[in-house]
Amino acid sequence: MTTKVYYDADGAILGRLGSVVCKELLKGKEVVVINSEKSIISGDRQRIVADISWWKNLGGRGLKGPKVSRMPHLLLKRMIRGMLPWDRKRGRDAYHRLRCYIGNGDLKKEELNQVKSVEVKKPIKYVTLAEVSREI
Repeated sequence: MTTKVYYDADGAILGRLGSVVCKELLKGKEVVVINSEKSIISGDRQRIVADISWWKNLGGRGLKGPKVSRMPHLLLKRMIRGMLPWDRKRGRDAYHRLRCYIGNGDLKKEELNQVKSVEVKKPIKYVTLAEVSREI
């Protein structure tokens, strides 16, 4: 039985949240991320949207990969996957222990009391993951 760790992505910078989540996953813990759509990416809005749109359209005509979803929780999950050692079994097993939800997900009251947050200072320029997914 693996232990579960809960993180709230509300106002957390995506890269910093991802690094914390990856460390927990590689330790063998099961990680649940709530409020995925409220996580933020620091930087200029047009540049971020252009970078993610380019990444999404790499496959051309949808025939081959990469398959990138526009849903914010799946986009967060895909970005965290890029931080894991996917080419090894350890990284793939860690990825399968990750759960991301829009909103609270169907968590019980006692689970909501265990939620941790990643404390960071908000940057001047940023865009939320929900806004990015709406624009791509």
